[in-house]
Amino acid sequence: MNRNITFFSALGAAVATAALATPIVLAQAAAPAASAPAAAAAPVAPQAIDAKIAIISFEQAVFATNEGQKAAQDVATKFQPQKTKIDAAATEVDSLKKQLQAGTTLSDEARASLIKSIDTKEKALNRDAEDANTAYQQELQESFGRVAQKFNPIVQAYVQQNGFTILLDVSNQQSSPVMWIDPRIDITRAVIDIYNTKSGVAAPPPTAPSAGRPTAPRSTTPRPATTPKK
Repeated sequence: MNRNITFFSALGAAVATAALATPIVLAQAAAPAASAPAAAAAPVAPQAIDAKIAIISFEQAVFATNEGQKAAQDVATKFQPQKTKIDAAATEVDSLKKQLQAGTTLSDEARASLIKSIDTKEKALNRDAEDANTAYQQELQESFGRVAQKFNPIVQAYVQQNGFTILLDVSNQQSSPVMWIDPRIDITRAVIDIYNTKSGVAAPPPTAPSAGRPTAPRSTTPRPATTPKK
């Protein structure tokens, strides 16, 4: 088991997630129902219109905003003391294992005592690491949700103002049905820049590189509902 808390880097590798792979489709909205208790209006017939398609890596974009980066760094900073404690406990367990391997002159009693100590410490270590990772992932998802709620209207406004009729979310490359994309239709960077300007949040300072590549959380936060194009 990986005993280290895996801190997320918003500028690192692409986020691995399956929860946000559903495409956003902007379509013509049906006329609102009349307030009077009259018969329901006939459904609006679909229209043949010229399609203008855009794509966005929604989840990556949220964490790539200045506010998203700061939120991820704040969570990592909060959990750093736990990570330090777990790393120290892991070092102790590894040291005891080396003693056991090198202890050819240990008595049977001393060997049994050392084995028991390793087993106890390792179980506690794995339990603490799992609890810390669960709490870390939960807080990261909550941070993502808060930024995503504010980021989504910017996305909706951008696609409507620029006349797009379909917006596809390609956050998850593994499950996306899109096989090839012309990079000219990718609005991810444009929307990030607009959001950074509107939010007023400055870019956080870069963090020092960690020993191992961080891994991203599996997102369970639902993306905010889309607003039909008017």
